[in-house]
Amino acid sequence: MGSQYSEIFSFPSVLSIRNISDIHANISEFLKNSDDIVLDVPENAEADLSFVQLIEAVRRHAKNNGKAISLASPATGHILKVLERAGFLEAFDGDDTKFWLHEEVKP
Repeated sequence: MGSQYSEIFSFPSVLSIRNISDIHANISEFLKNSDDIVLDVPENAEADLSFVQLIEAVRRHAKNNGKAISLASPATGHILKVLERAGFLEAFDGDDTKFWLHEEVKP
């Protein structure tokens, strides 16, 4: 949070249970050395629930360790559909909406 610049972590275009262990290992290593992280997800990325679960775990880990984390662009396509189907959108609080959709929630 005290950093003057963000480090960008770029994801592959397939974000599924088949490669989530590798993605987890890569992002975990990245988190060790970065305090302000921007997650860059390809616009046409194919994702499943394992990816959303990983990102939620990464968000909690970052928050608990005083790190800032954000998405380079709002969730769209497959990722937005996964969030909808899994019921995340209905359960979002203001921080979730700001993170995933880049929208501020008005009281």
